[in-house]
Amino acid sequence: DGYTLRLFCIAFTRKSPYHLRKTCYAQSGQVRAIRKKMVEIMQRESTKCDLKTLVAKFIPESIGKEIEKSCSGIYPLQNVFIRKVKTIKKPKFDLTKLMEIHSEAAAAEAGAKVSRVEEGAVPTLSGS
Repeated sequence: DGYTLRLFCIAFTRKSPYHLRKTCYAQSGQVRAIRKKMVEIMQRESTKCDLKTLVAKFIPESIGKEIEKSCSGIYPLQNVFIRKVKTIKKPKFDLTKLMEIHSEAAAAEAGAKVSRVEEGAVPTLSGS
């Protein structure tokens, strides 16, 4: 949809259950293979949807979980997250597209009326 984004991903290696050492470092070839798989997954996930659905994917961390699953054959990973997203290029401002997006959001998120406390009343806690 015209946006160019730069995604930053972070992942940590995980000790295997039978691992005796305190530390667990991946070898440089494994690190390169993990990075290649990360870039491949992030490009695939970001190019097949628009910006709104991509942001919705960041909230449940579905991209990080997919990277963790696919890289487990190379080296076991934990805490895989998309830690930062930078907008490199934005499309030209289009007012009609903006109004279209906001009208969809307003129609979908029509909330219920919220009761308010009167201005003069002070809420009190009942109890001892």
